[in-house]
Amino acid sequence: MSFLIGVILLAVGTALACALPGAFVVLRRNSMLVDAIGHAVFPGIVVGYWFTQDLSSPWLLLAAALSGLIVVLGSELLERTGLVAGDAPQGLIFPALFSIGILMVSTHFSNLHLDTHTVLVGDLNLAAFDQLVIGGTVLGPTHLYVMLGVLALNVAFIALCYPALKLTTFNQSYAASLGLRTVALNTTLMFLVALTVTAAFYAVGAILVLALIVVPAATAALLAHRMSTMIALTLSFAAGGSFLGFWLAYVLNAATSAGIAVFLGLMFTAVLLVRHLLGAQRRRQAGHQLIRDSADQAVQRSEVHTP
Repeated sequence: MSFLIGVILLAVGTALACALPGAFVVLRRNSMLVDAIGHAVFPGIVVGYWFTQDLSSPWLLLAAALSGLIVVLGSELLERTGLVAGDAPQGLIFPALFSIGILMVSTHFSNLHLDTHTVLVGDLNLAAFDQLVIGGTVLGPTHLYVMLGVLALNVAFIALCYPALKLTTFNQSYAASLGLRTVALNTTLMFLVALTVTAAFYAVGAILVLALIVVPAATAALLAHRMSTMIALTLSFAAGGSFLGFWLAYVLNAATSAGIAVFLGLMFTAVLLVRHLLGAQRRRQAGHQLIRDSADQAVQRSEVHTP
């Protein structure tokens, strides 16, 4: 497999793995919680490296995902106190965790190849340099298979829990009244989001992973009226946007991850404008029809009263 094909597949695979749970995240209005998780996984990576001394260890991935889950559980606990409302709990927890990670790297792991620029922005090309070789055959970037594994895990969870996820997304109170374990289900979903963010962390960074999770789903939400349709559109926008965004960055000789994020933003803007223009056109047509109906009614009334 050529290096270029490997980077493209890594970009598309990462986008699909992030976008699938993103459909539920957007509908549940937890988009900014993903940003908090993306920053909070950093100290988990550092702590995981502390114990394993291996940046590719699966235990490091688990430790980072658990660190991201702390934001979710901590935010829920603070909200239940009734003393902190809105998104303030996230603003209290994740900056502290992210800062702890930076302090740990700068003081105890200065020789660790994990600088703040890579943490924030990421680099798909750098991630693709680590190639999986079996029997002398190069099978592509190792991280590609990590993201495909995460994608398979997300697909399996959503397929098994789809009815319950759909019900808790749109009416959590009703789901709880039916006896569904909404807290356990929501916690599992957010743990998978944290795991996905962690897996994508090395490739796209803490900031740009937010675009891969939120933007395709937000774009699909402008067009879809059914959950199944939204998931299909989300995956389509994620795959197409990452592929075309990669080529945009390639042509402009710009950062790959940033190019994908910018193209996804442009794609959302285009769909939003088209949706707005079509809505304005329908409103004008409805207004013209109302005027014609009013005129017809006036004519009919005049005919009735004419001797």
